[in-house]
Amino acid sequence: MIVENYRKVIVRDLRALAEELKAYEDEEAIWLAPPGVPNSPGTLALHLAGNLRSFIGAHLGGTGYVRDREREFAAHDVSRDELLGEIEEAIAAVDKGLTAISDEDLEQDFPVSFKDRTLSTGLFLTHLVAHFAYHLGQVDYHRRLVTGQTDGVGAISIPALIG
Repeated sequence: MIVENYRKVIVRDLRALAEELKAYEDEEAIWLAPPGVPNSPGTLALHLAGNLRSFIGAHLGGTGYVRDREREFAAHDVSRDELLGEIEEAIAAVDKGLTAISDEDLEQDFPVSFKDRTLSTGLFLTHLVAHFAYHLGQVDYHRRLVTGQTDGVGAISIPALIG
């Protein structure tokens, strides 16, 4: 049940990221990085998709995905359709990875260590959710600032969690 809750929240947020990207009328604006903004929404979309495809898809689901973190931050010529495809791949990876583990597995060490330290899988999944939410908020504010739009895209919709 707990793993399924992680899956629902992460998939909802990936779909919200896709909706944020679709809400830009001008596709080129997805790649704008105004002064003081280190990463464009395009960069953040690549980063978030790669992060989840790696940590959840490959490490928990055995998808075989090999992350190219450098590309996530260097690529600036990716079309909106390609970004949306990356998000769909991340959704599939999250589905595969989180259906491969049980609630009991949340107490086990995550299969990757960080600076020679390990975290439980549950704690690391909580980190991934918070990390995603942080960047999703950045994308939302960027879209509003760059486009002048004031409406949200339902990024944290409770109905999206219900089904």
